[in-house]
Amino acid sequence: MPPCKATFKARRTLCDGTTAYYFEKPEVFEFQAGQFANFTLLTLAEADLQGNTRALSIASAPHERNLMVAMRQRGTAFKRTLNALPIGTDVLLQGPYGSLTLSRNSTRPAVLLAGGIGITPFRSLIWNAAESLSPRKILLFYSVRVSEEAAFLEELQEMEQYNVQYKLICTVTQPEKGRRPWQGETGRISVEMLSKWIPDLSVPIYYIAGPPGMVTGVRQMLIESGISEEDIRAEEFAGYE
Repeated sequence: MPPCKATFKARRTLCDGTTAYYFEKPEVFEFQAGQFANFTLLTLAEADLQGNTRALSIASAPHERNLMVAMRQRGTAFKRTLNALPIGTDVLLQGPYGSLTLSRNSTRPAVLLAGGIGITPFRSLIWNAAESLSPRKILLFYSVRVSEEAAFLEELQEMEQYNVQYKLICTVTQPEKGRRPWQGETGRISVEMLSKWIPDLSVPIYYIAGPPGMVTGVRQMLIESGISEEDIRAEEFAGYE
């Protein structure tokens, strides 16, 4: 698809350290849930070693009116420029790209394994499944340091009421550092944690998104537990964790 312009509409704080950015979706732009696109700032206020383009997962579902992406707040020129971008400014959009899309075989459960900002493509997948009334069983394991850093947490919890095929398991790795008590799962995603919710680990297809170290570790964990590499899909979020 040729590049097109998208108009910046709004920004919103999602949780500690993470901001969502909303763009008007161009009529010519079509994508599948789970994909990403390149967003280019047409002017960059200061020099940035990575340039003025970032590959960002689309957190909104295809049926939603706006394109929404989310980023951890880091001190890069790109993010400082984006945070100061006036409403109504155009950016260049190119894509979509990526294959972190759900298998066509909806009889196999999808197990989504998210670390930090890796939740973004999974929000799109979950909202799309609810909108399309998909019969696919979806389990989302969402790992964050503290609950205050869990983007979309309330939305993801509420979605269980609208899609009986979907279940959220959020786990906090450093609950003692949070500002409020945490009653859910704790620790990193493990085979033991997965086994609490999945009777037969060989049945689902697994999708992993998060920082490179998390993706590598979880992929290796799945392989060592006997999961076929053909049943594992992954996407790394280098620089956005």
